[in-house]
Amino acid sequence: MRTATIERKTKETQIKISLNLDDQSKVKIDTGIGFLNHMLNLFAKHGRFGLIVEAHGDLDVDPHHTTEDTGIVLGECFKEALGNKEGIERYGTQFVPMDETLGQVSVDLSGRSYLVFDAELTNPRLGGLDTETVEDFFQAVAFATEMNLHARILYGRNTHHKVESLFKAFGRAMREAVTINPEIKGVNSTKGVI
Repeated sequence: MRTATIERKTKETQIKISLNLDDQSKVKIDTGIGFLNHMLNLFAKHGRFGLIVEAHGDLDVDPHHTTEDTGIVLGECFKEALGNKEGIERYGTQFVPMDETLGQVSVDLSGRSYLVFDAELTNPRLGGLDTETVEDFFQAVAFATEMNLHARILYGRNTHHKVESLFKAFGRAMREAVTINPEIKGVNSTKGVI
């Protein structure tokens, strides 16, 4: 089983995440931020991942530290659970519609960290989450996983729909990328390492 459990403690947050790439039977999310909980549940469901998140942070200050640190630990879990990445597809691209919105996420589990985030989120807050931290979350995941992550909204109006579309597309793209293909011998790179 490809699994990881990682705990991170700072003066601002205490985060513990357990990730299972191959068994989606256990999902429990508690970040203290209702909207982030909702998005991570969607991510796990559409990625078909087992995901347990216990996050406690300085929400009396703002949700930024908790959101970003949750992204860091989730990325570290992906990196550990993937191990040497032998046999994985490596790439994933998914488009997800949400009513009037269309979002796209593409990932490359390349060992190189990069984020392109192209989404205009006009509503500054969604259920206790500052929408500017959505990009911070994706950046944290991308850099901790050591992957390229491109997230964009092609069109749409409603900020909730835009963010939801991105989290669903992210889950689906990651499922595609982590899938083991028996036809791939070693790692999916001519370099022999990713």
